[in-house]
Amino acid sequence: MPIVTPYVPEYIIVHLGSPQSNAQNVTITFPDYIKNVASSEIYPTWNESAIYANIYAQISFALNRVYLEHYRSRGYNFNITNSTAYDQSFVPGRNIFENIDRIVDDIFNNYIRRMGYAEPLAAKYCNGTTVQCSGLSQWGSQDLANQGYNSTNILRYYYGYNIELVKNAPISQIRSSYPGYPLSRGSVGNNVIVIQTSLNRISQNYPSIPKIPEVDGVFGPITEEAVIAFQKIFNLSNYGTVDKATWYRIVYLYTSVKRLAELDSEGQRLFGESLTYPDAISEGDSGKKVTILQYFLSILAEFYDNIPFVKITGEFGNQTKFAVVEVQKATNLPQTGVVDDVTWNEIYRQYIGIVNTVLLKRPIRRASLKAGNTTLQVGSSGEDVLKLQEYLNAISKIYKGISNVNITGKFDQNTMSVVIQYQREFGLKPTGVVDKPTFDSIESTYDDILSATNVLPTQYPGYELKVGASDNF
Repeated sequence: MPIVTPYVPEYIIVHLGSPQSNAQNVTITFPDYIKNVASSEIYPTWNESAIYANIYAQISFALNRVYLEHYRSRGYNFNITNSTAYDQSFVPGRNIFENIDRIVDDIFNNYIRRMGYAEPLAAKYCNGTTVQCSGLSQWGSQDLANQGYNSTNILRYYYGYNIELVKNAPISQIRSSYPGYPLSRGSVGNNVIVIQTSLNRISQNYPSIPKIPEVDGVFGPITEEAVIAFQKIFNLSNYGTVDKATWYRIVYLYTSVKRLAELDSEGQRLFGESLTYPDAISEGDSGKKVTILQYFLSILAEFYDNIPFVKITGEFGNQTKFAVVEVQKATNLPQTGVVDDVTWNEIYRQYIGIVNTVLLKRPIRRASLKAGNTTLQVGSSGEDVLKLQEYLNAISKIYKGISNVNITGKFDQNTMSVVIQYQREFGLKPTGVVDKPTFDSIESTYDDILSATNVLPTQYPGYELKVGASDNF
């Protein structure tokens, strides 16, 4: 991704209409933009936890647009629109509520991201009443706040537990990722690495683009061949040279294939390094391998009381050594404080176990049918239908006889068909109507899927593999 470190812009350019419209652009400070959006989107009388959660989402959504150069890479001269069909509501000249003014000043340079990923979360949201979506429900956040949820737990409820808040992000003028000069055969440096990495990912979707086997920052003949193949596919000129038009087309395709502007994006890894064992790490070492180790330890510290919190500095000091010793002590390894291959793999195993069994799972929304809502059927709508559809989609990934369903919050014919598939699969009467026994069965199956543990490709499976072995027990 061209922009490596996300930042908060001093100013943001807002297009007062849909992207294609011939509308005015206005330039406004980023905090003032967020104050306007928040005052337009939510009520100042809401519970303060809900207000904080919504503003975090609004900040993160806007920063995602800036970080990805979402509109710039498409040839537009603005950063975001005020069209709610595409972006967030912004009303020029509107009054700003006093408490929103105060809250935004407090948190405007904080944002949400997925743990281990770089880009600000594309924190999509909707009102949750007339419009349903897979992101935050604005009115739903108010309900949760009234139940005692704080802003962080509200965000985790809607976006999952694998999110974190980045605080006090750097503030900068809006920067262009394009280096300002064309890249061609003989160019070297980080900008070439960006091109090589991006083209390799794009080539997964466009196989006619040759892979660049060594991402080394040197623009050689293989990189040139990949650039030319890309330019031919997308009707670009200046074959073999990455000019501004080619650069931004690569940016656009990279963010598109990785879906970085979506909640379910592939994500841009925070680390460009392999997470496999590098070599022995000990006190006095520094660099990316230490940064990754400290990131692992910081996650473990959230779940194990014996492991102290470790600051991510890239420097292996006493604090890091003490945390390593505590891991070694808990796992019956020699308490050397040196991260050898056995210790690294144990730390990584525990980290990835937390990621897969806790952090990457959306919290289970306990969704027993509400009082008075004894069945769901064609014509039903609302939160219960939304959860039903979420459950069915998760189940469809495991049970191939069950199709995917659009998550709309509306019980339509497609939902009914998938319900019938589920009922047949699990021995229920295939009525297409979700009564309490059907709903409870669907929820139970969903819970089973979430709590299932799978052996990772890099993990030892716990038993010997030899001739004749299989995965059938």
